[in-house]
Amino acid sequence: METHIKMTASSSKVAGRSAARLLLPHSSRVANKRVIVAAAPPEGAATAPTPSDFKPSDVPPAVASNVPSTGNILPFNAPAAASSRALAAKKAPMDGNEATAHIAYAVSDVSFIYPITPATVMGELVDQWAAEGRTNVFGNVMSVTEMESETGAAGALHGALAAGSLATTFTCSQGLLLMVPNMYKIAGELTPCVLHVTARALAKHALSIFGDHQDVMAVRQCGWAMLCSHSVQEAHDLALVSHLATLRSSVPFLHFFDGFRTSHEINTIETIDNASIKELLSKPVYVEAIRHHRTRALNPTHPHQRGTAQGPDVYFQCAEAANPFYDRAYDHVIEAMAEVSAITGRSYKPYEYVGAPDADRLIVLMGSGSQAVEEAVNYMNANGQKVGVLKVRVFRPWKTDAFLEAIPASVRKVCVLDRTKESGSAGEPLYQQVAAALHEAELVDPDMPRRYIVGGRFGLASKEFLPSHAVACFENLDEHRPLRDFSVGIVDDVTRRSLPPSRLLPPGVSTLPAGTFECLFWGMGSDGTVGANKEAIKIIASNTPLSAQAYFSYDAHKSGGVTVSHLRFGPSKISSPYLVQQADYMAVNHQSYMAKYDTLACLKPGGVLVLNTTFTTVESLTKYLPDKVKRQLAALQPKLYLIDALAVAKASGLGKHVNMVMQTVFFNLSGVLPMDKAISLLKKSISKAYERKGPEVVAKNHAAVDMAISALKAVDIPASWSGLQTTVVHPNPLSKTQAGSRWEFMEKVAKPMLALEGDKLPVSVFSPEGFVPPGTTVMEKRAIAAQVPVWKAENCTQCNICAFVCPHAAIRPALAQPGELAGAPGSFGTIGAKGPGMAGLQYRIQVSPYDCTGCDLCTHACPDNALEAKPISSVLEVESANWDFATNLPVRDNLMDRSSVKGSQLQQPLMEFSGACEGCGETPYVKLLTQLFGDRLIIANATGCSSIWGGSAPSNPYTTNADGYGPAWANSLFEDNAQFGLGIATGTVQRRKTLYKHVTDVLAAPAEAAAPISGVLRDALTRWADHWDEPEVANVVAKELQPLLEREKDVSPAISQLYGERDMLHKASTWIVGGDGWAYDIGFGGLDHVLASGQNVNILVLDTEVYSNTGGQRSKATPMSAVAKFAAGGKERPKKDLGAIAMSYGDVYVASTSLHANYGQVVKAMTEAERYPGVSLLLCYAPCIMHGISSGMCSAIDESKMAVETGYWPLYRYNPAIKEDTAHHRFQLDSKKLKGDVNDFFAHENRFQILERKAPEVAKLMHEAMDENLQERFGRFKDLASGGPGIAQGGEPPKKQQ
Repeated sequence: METHIKMTASSSKVAGRSAARLLLPHSSRVANKRVIVAAAPPEGAATAPTPSDFKPSDVPPAVASNVPSTGNILPFNAPAAASSRALAAKKAPMDGNEATAHIAYAVSDVSFIYPITPATVMGELVDQWAAEGRTNVFGNVMSVTEMESETGAAGALHGALAAGSLATTFTCSQGLLLMVPNMYKIAGELTPCVLHVTARALAKHALSIFGDHQDVMAVRQCGWAMLCSHSVQEAHDLALVSHLATLRSSVPFLHFFDGFRTSHEINTIETIDNASIKELLSKPVYVEAIRHHRTRALNPTHPHQRGTAQGPDVYFQCAEAANPFYDRAYDHVIEAMAEVSAITGRSYKPYEYVGAPDADRLIVLMGSGSQAVEEAVNYMNANGQKVGVLKVRVFRPWKTDAFLEAIPASVRKVCVLDRTKESGSAGEPLYQQVAAALHEAELVDPDMPRRYIVGGRFGLASKEFLPSHAVACFENLDEHRPLRDFSVGIVDDVTRRSLPPSRLLPPGVSTLPAGTFECLFWGMGSDGTVGANKEAIKIIASNTPLSAQAYFSYDAHKSGGVTVSHLRFGPSKISSPYLVQQADYMAVNHQSYMAKYDTLACLKPGGVLVLNTTFTTVESLTKYLPDKVKRQLAALQPKLYLIDALAVAKASGLGKHVNMVMQTVFFNLSGVLPMDKAISLLKKSISKAYERKGPEVVAKNHAAVDMAISALKAVDIPASWSGLQTTVVHPNPLSKTQAGSRWEFMEKVAKPMLALEGDKLPVSVFSPEGFVPPGTTVMEKRAIAAQVPVWKAENCTQCNICAFVCPHAAIRPALAQPGELAGAPGSFGTIGAKGPGMAGLQYRIQVSPYDCTGCDLCTHACPDNALEAKPISSVLEVESANWDFATNLPVRDNLMDRSSVKGSQLQQPLMEFSGACEGCGETPYVKLLTQLFGDRLIIANATGCSSIWGGSAPSNPYTTNADGYGPAWANSLFEDNAQFGLGIATGTVQRRKTLYKHVTDVLAAPAEAAAPISGVLRDALTRWADHWDEPEVANVVAKELQPLLEREKDVSPAISQLYGERDMLHKASTWIVGGDGWAYDIGFGGLDHVLASGQNVNILVLDTEVYSNTGGQRSKATPMSAVAKFAAGGKERPKKDLGAIAMSYGDVYVASTSLHANYGQVVKAMTEAERYPGVSLLLCYAPCIMHGISSGMCSAIDESKMAVETGYWPLYRYNPAIKEDTAHHRFQLDSKKLKGDVNDFFAHENRFQILERKAPEVAKLMHEAMDENLQERFGRFKDLASGGPGIAQGGEPPKKQQ
């Protein structure tokens, strides 16, 4: 007979006062002879013999006598003293993701992964290590499989666990929510498993990739133990605790830490080596636990059934049967923590108090914020206060007695901080848990001191949480009536629930350890600054006795946006989870930032400032810098250094990449290492970091290092700068007058956010539903290009191709009557316009230098050498004035057929100045879509690159025409975009059908009952009703109807009703837009359903052939042999043929297009697709920076043409509307013949060349197989184009709406 296990000696230490003990679960107070601690092997399973090295002395006396002979109960081992290995632990700089992944890889057999920021890095690392053949503690290489979604990863994880494997995965946010059904199953089956989560915000009113606890709190009911790490070191150590505890308890564990703030913070940690982990797992308790897990596996040699259906007679009882496992799980965590402490010397407690032993006030919280609170506690106690912080590491299972025991008896006021928000609740989860614990304890023991408790929210979506915010929370507790449901770190001027700034810890007072040196580096996305600083901090941490910390903040642009690197190093351990507040060293890598942003706000007086600028003399710098900045410099008196890093980078062959130049300067000026050693280490890190890109790239970076210091100049700050007077100016006013809510949004929200001042905005300026008005990117004016194209009129043939290929709509044709040019700038030259309908007009091509990203695509695309790239500084003022004039000219969009290449570019682009990378291959398609159908466009956009460059607040690149019409854009989620778009289309059609009925009812009413409307209105309504489903007619009539309905809306209820529905008179065109990760993988099930629906909806797939938004992981669109993240050894399987799948339905319009390779074909495909009355699918080849085109994205046009010519990317259109006969065929092959060698295409892209360098024989075999497949496919397409078999023939286009 099994008996209840008594508490071990170590776990009894947490037993608290009698009142707390009374709160133990009933099953822990009353003997229960059915209690077991690990699930028994299924009946019929083989029972492994007791391990030969198992000795009774391994089991504490309190447990040994109760261990049954079957071995089903897991004995606790008394923790040993810290080993000598712990005393000589290896120190290494790494971020929280890597720290966690090291442990997960070491103790797992398999992992199923899927990319989601910021957890993706863990999956990338285990995939890379597996590809390199790294073995885990079991001597095996982990099996790593990328799945199509988090749902798939969770399902496969569940299956691997059922097969007896030790399995893990990594996720967060919506990905974690997609795992919920399987999380219930895994917990219900009492299966040991660890899920590592970089806790992240959920997509609600807006998506956010940044960290808080919304996701993990949303799954707290799933039956998983929840262990929270508060730092990078803890992420490493507690990852191991989680894996140990889950084996001990058979309860699955969710190990989480703050997304970005911990996952991406680099810190110096002490690592646990595999030998130590192996030593732990060789203990009998784990040998037996692993054996037990494997013997429970599904196996035909000892079969059993799981996952049955149960009725009301037994389901409840079975659910309660798991109680003993959860009752004991906490003690298993205690033991696992003790064992990890024994090998590391680092001690952890589930509830750890830090502060004054006689504290009167206490803050309770989880996650990285506890370190900021601890700094505040130390500061306040040093200044005569009595406060403390209680760090919660174990949230599930909650142990009330241990929690209460950790609180000093002197505490009278408690503040619980949650990094989440539960709208409509009585308080957030941790607050409710703590409040319940305190309240129940007080009920049980009337003599227990009553404690006042309040709850607050902090740090949502990685909002900064400073020590001063923690002090403000303590100050709130001192108030006569403290705020009970508050926020901290923001200004809530709507519900007045935010705390005021701290009085005891004012700005400028540091709580950092003495001797900490702080650095700030202002860089630009994709310029290499972040990568260089990661290498720098690792060099410092690995080659000096100093501790180091690094964190990186970004804006919303894909590249070309602002990055700020925050580095700290010093003699003491650095655990400060917030941005640098006062930099000893600051580097500004782009001179334009000095005018755009308040870069000097965080520079310490007397610190070091290095400015990368072309103005390298005091005289030229005086002319360039705004007076406000010069006054700041005069006040701060930093040691000022100037360098033209761009010139050095160009001289060394690096183009715009100044990162290594600036990094060399940093090592020279900081003195953190002897310069010779620093240079040697920097070059070594360059060789390692860039080896994937080839030896030429490595050599160029080495040259930049060698040339950097000689270009550095120290200058004195002129005394005259201190007396300058400054006024508030707007140097880049809007080029067109804006009004209403759009203008208000721009002034109150967009401008501060774009100036990186969004943290200061109060609640009242925001739309609670997260809506953003159109056209806000017009005010960004980033001026990030090093050089911009300038028109050479004498060479121009007016083809408009430059505008056609421009990813950012920053270069456009302009047409003007001679009289309209009267006020033009003197430099606004024009030539006579060519073509039908152009008589008497003047023509010009104009670039916006502020909005151009300098990709050079237009200059490469121009067939006439009519564009010349010039340094932006030489043309900025002149060409900006020309742009402002050009954009105020009338839009002449009715002169040419918009479905031609030239005519399409005379249409106003209603998607402009997006946050996409320079040379982006996605945006030209969407821009063209807005030029063809923009005034009636509805876009359902999948999460991914296109949702980030197209929808990152406050920047909305989708704008309106002169009538106020433009694309209506929305993003739901990643996985559901096809269904979301179908719902939009269906809802829109249904509303228009209702309107059609109302119109026909008005027209059909008998004379005596007819509404007294004018003949003009009746005629317009009749024309609309006759053509309501034909946008070319219906939308023209719809515009006529607007003023007519406005004038007659009060003549009858029926007309008033039509007036209220007038926005549906316009026939919309619904497009479902997304990338290949969505279409080929996570969203394919929904996309396939839409393909089969027959509805009139269009699908546009922007195929970069990788998950470009999350950093370049492989998708099913990734070609064979390409090296991508999650395919470190080269993808072994061919690309999924989405076009063939869609064509198999027979009634789906399908086109494969390449905008850069064939301008006319993509226009024709879009026009045909939109006209087709059923489902259409456009597959759009989109060159991406992830492809690693050897000559840069400026060569994307040549590369795309080569992809088409070699058969790598065929161009075709399949139109079911064509009646098949001997002369007409539904399948039309637009790339008529193959020419060139596909290996030449592979040779130009690093994604293929990596494998060539790493495993040339493997690459050769794969490339030969690909070439053979391409030839075979092209032959098959030629047969189809001739009317041959191969595509479903029975499909007919759906009928138009009747």
